[in-house]
Amino acid sequence: MALSKAKKKRMHLKRTQGKDVEKKRQTAPFSTHERVTKTKRATLEHNRTKHRKQPHGDDYTL
Repeated sequence: MALSKAKKKRMHLKRTQGKDVEKKRQTAPFSTHERVTKTKRATLEHNRTKHRKQPHGDDYTL
């Protein structure tokens, strides 16, 4: 596979100036992305109200 322009640029800086910008990146040993899913109760409530908003048959009047 071909190298990206950014990687080529980083490699060139490392070769010519000795700067390794990859070392300056802040990395955490754990995931900083917090994954939050709905609770079972919240999911059920969402589905209940979601379908109540739809007009159904004779209930729909203009």
